Amino acid sequence: MERRLAAVLIADVVGYSRLSQIDEEGTRARFQADLSGIVEPSIVDHHGRLVKTMGDGLLVEFHSVVDALRCAVHVQRQKARQTAAAPTQEKFDFRIGINLGDIIVEGEDIHGDGVNIADRIQALAAPGGIAISGSAYDQVKSKLQLGYVSLGEQKVKSIAEPIRVYRVLLDPSAAGTTTGVPGNLRRWRIPAVAAAVALLLAGAALWWQPWTLLWPTPVERFAYPLPDKPSVAVLPFINVTGNTEQDHLAEGLTDDLITELSKVSGLFVIARHSVFAIRDSSGKIQDVAAELGVHYVLEGTLQRADTRLRINVKLIDAVTGLSLWAERYDREYTDLFAVQDDVIGKIISALEVKLSEGERDQLARIPTDNLEAYDYYMRAEQEGFLYSDVDTYRRTLAYYQKAIDIDPNFANAHAGIARVAVDVWRNDYNFLWSAAVARKIAYDAAGQALKLDPNNARAHTVLALLQLVDGREVEARESASRAVAEQPNDAEAVGNLALILAQTGSRGQAVTEMDKALRLDPTPPPSFQLQAGIVFYTARENERAIPLMLAARDALPKAEPAREYLTAAYVNQGDQTRATQEKAKLIELFPDANLTYYSYLYDYWRDEDLQYHLAGLKAAGIPQWPFGFEGKDADLLGEAELRNLVNNMTWKGQHKNGSVFIQYFDKAGNTAYRSANTSITGNAEIRGNELCERFGGYFLDRMVCGRVYRNTGEEQRDRQFVHVTPLAVMFFSPG
Repeated sequence: MERRLAAVLIADVVGYSRLSQIDEEGTRARFQADLSGIVEPSIVDHHGRLVKTMGDGLLVEFHSVVDALRCAVHVQRQKARQTAAAPTQEKFDFRIGINLGDIIVEGEDIHGDGVNIADRIQALAAPGGIAISGSAYDQVKSKLQLGYVSLGEQKVKSIAEPIRVYRVLLDPSAAGTTTGVPGNLRRWRIPAVAAAVALLLAGAALWWQPWTLLWPTPVERFAYPLPDKPSVAVLPFINVTGNTEQDHLAEGLTDDLITELSKVSGLFVIARHSVFAIRDSSGKIQDVAAELGVHYVLEGTLQRADTRLRINVKLIDAVTGLSLWAERYDREYTDLFAVQDDVIGKIISALEVKLSEGERDQLARIPTDNLEAYDYYMRAEQEGFLYSDVDTYRRTLAYYQKAIDIDPNFANAHAGIARVAVDVWRNDYNFLWSAAVARKIAYDAAGQALKLDPNNARAHTVLALLQLVDGREVEARESASRAVAEQPNDAEAVGNLALILAQTGSRGQAVTEMDKALRLDPTPPPSFQLQAGIVFYTARENERAIPLMLAARDALPKAEPAREYLTAAYVNQGDQTRATQEKAKLIELFPDANLTYYSYLYDYWRDEDLQYHLAGLKAAGIPQWPFGFEGKDADLLGEAELRNLVNNMTWKGQHKNGSVFIQYFDKAGNTAYRSANTSITGNAEIRGNELCERFGGYFLDRMVCGRVYRNTGEEQRDRQFVHVTPLAVMFFSPG
């Protein structure tokens, strides 16, 4: 082990996690491009040694602090020129910290206080800027044509003594200057005789504090501007029981605090997914707050032993690093709701938030009197809404149902079932229920939740989606707006309102609401990224839609909507090459994808938006009918021939995908269809030269029209006819 004096440079990417959520591969590629194209050449040119990269950061050693600062300045100026024209969401800035100090060398690695101080200083740099320690400043202040701003002495984590910190001014006009709080001002003492006068003048000084113009605030580190109201992130409570069976209790407490605080209009509260996404972060509280863009952070631990519950909670001001309030609760488990109420009350009091009468009533409401029912509800919530398979759906539903069995008046559990059911219905997942059954369950469960709690935001959100697809625009907007009014910080409710606004003609307002939703949930799940992309796409903002859709596509590679919308968005942006690539993958995954299907699927859209979408898909090469089927006009059956073919007739045949089927039509317009996996009944009618059918519970209960052609092709020559619909190509003969 060797010790030596060295100049240490540490660089870190601003908001790397947020950028990765939008485009993980692209963000990593840009980092590597900067590393190889800008940073590494500059290190070599200035006689430094790249010790190692650390995820989105890097550690460099120099023999000269002058070389270290020259390298940093070159990198930041190169980056400034490179990113000047980049969209805001693609800005890729470094923070750089430099320290001159003692380091420990072990092999190729270095560590020690000299490195630790450089890391802490880096966090105090502005995005795209450089911060240096006092020891580094003393060596470079008269040797380089740069300016400096003193941040004074800063107390930083893991370093016993405060350290002097300076920010480097890259503007050439500032060269040779050092501004900030004068050193002698910090050493002034107010004589006792003048103390009273100073106190009297303190109030007047609040409106005139010239030194604040020279003292950069830690807020500059934040990935987002702070909201104009108190902003809070509730970090996942840590289960210190040692028993993973209690994880759901810690997560449930976190969820409930977020949900309850989200009801307060005077607060800004980060969404569940974003706080859970950083649960394994090793960064300090200030780093987490900067990443999420909040002023305050709530953290805590939970421990349960039999009937006893111990909870430790702390509210931290992330700008100053000071604790505003801390409490330890050692209670019976049955006091859980009382603890929650007390925590929420203390937060609201500490942040001096005024509650409306309605908010007070909402916060006073206990979700259920039965803790066993509540336990099952929390287990359902722990499964989350990132459903990946049928087993996850079933577990979630089972937990919600057990909660309802124990307490039939548990509104949140009914709303949870409605949320699952509407997802099954919208995505046509027939492995749990038919679409008709899922739709009915969603309506019934949402209605029951609202009967028990008229202010239930999740139930209003579900109801809005059902009303939208049913073509009830006014009611859908009212329900979505009601959900946001009841829970203004709920990213899902705000995002849902944005979707409904976009698809009912209010594009500008939709974009505003979606921006708000993404600010509440800065690292959203893939499904929410896709929804945000659809909103921006519908609003004709393809440059914002595409990165979100790409992130969703990469996370959900087999999700049809991600491929579908990307295909059309690329066309509308003029990128035919990428549109063709996405179309090819869409057809590979879903060979029956076709324009007629999409025209029915989105028949509740406004015609202008539907034609915009279909035109983009058509230009990319999406066919009119499944499997690219193209019938000849000469082979198309007319109205009279169709009536004869469905008048008390039975069809026997085979789908293009190989499934054998039989279908019967009676004289009254009823039809029955049966295959190896399906047995359904419905209605049929002739409309000109089209055969139209509706099967209860399928394809959103739509009447779907198709055509019948004589089979004159080479495929299945033993079948007389081809029936093409938006959903299938079927070869058959009447029997």
